[in-house]
Amino acid sequence: MAVLQVRVDDELKNQASAIFEQMGLDLSTAVRMFLKRTVAVEGFPFEMMLTESGLRMHKLITSIQKHSEEIGNSEMTLDEINEEIRLAREERRRKEVK
Repeated sequence: MAVLQVRVDDELKNQASAIFEQMGLDLSTAVRMFLKRTVAVEGFPFEMMLTESGLRMHKLITSIQKHSEEIGNSEMTLDEINEEIRLAREERRRKEVK
């Protein structure tokens, strides 16, 4: 098992520890939960927005994901997506030639 050391401000550590304690967790358990969730979702387990354009991008991505689920291609692999793109381009070229 590995040991993880992180430098944080004392006040931040105390505030976070107090919140986790109210939830019945110690700081180490909360950090492990964060890391496990990060692995499970393959990214930050919470939204991170810096700008209005970031928020617009998030809404666009969410909309695209919802549409993908509705039409049944949300589980496609990258290779399958690339093949779909290749076929669509090929079809477009054929139409342009006619």
